[in-house]
Amino acid sequence: MILCLALGHAVASDDAVGAAKAQFSGDRLVRPEGYREWIYLSSGLGMNYSPMPGSHEMFTNVFVPQWAYRAFVASGKWPDHTWFVLEDRDQQTNGSINKTGHFQTDLMGLAVEVKDEKRFPDKWGYFGFRGDDRTAAVNPRENCWVCHENSAAVEHTFVQFYPTLKPIAQKFGTYHEHGEAAEISP
Repeated sequence: MILCLALGHAVASDDAVGAAKAQFSGDRLVRPEGYREWIYLSSGLGMNYSPMPGSHEMFTNVFVPQWAYRAFVASGKWPDHTWFVLEDRDQQTNGSINKTGHFQTDLMGLAVEVKDEKRFPDKWGYFGFRGDDRTAAVNPRENCWVCHENSAAVEHTFVQFYPTLKPIAQKFGTYHEHGEAAEISP
């Protein structure tokens, strides 16, 4: 009896997690809510894909829904309707008791990547939210799609920067080494 209740709870939880799918208003992506309850993949500090010096360094935190993460762990592939949220946060060095190093502060924006094989001719769409934007239009193909196509290690995702997922993709043979040494074209 207890096992049945536990299994029933697990199924109910999976249904709730499965609801974490991208929502659209017409052709605009609705700003994701609750993404901080998803699976945290990794953070970066000052990662910049353009060679211009002097850019403001920010933290980036990457999240993916639990159902998509579980599918990736089981297959090394991202299922259709997977979406990623990359959160840009400002950074600070001096504050409270901290005297060296960096910590995260204010939210500066969100970048969202959505895999939807019916909605996007190239399977993946990229969106940017600034400030309190509630919706965002898909970015032009040359803004994000081309870089992800040329530089991502697994499908259109930068698994080369996610240390817990890289060995999984390698195990399933979905990891492409070209992402390790990719050069970004201007």
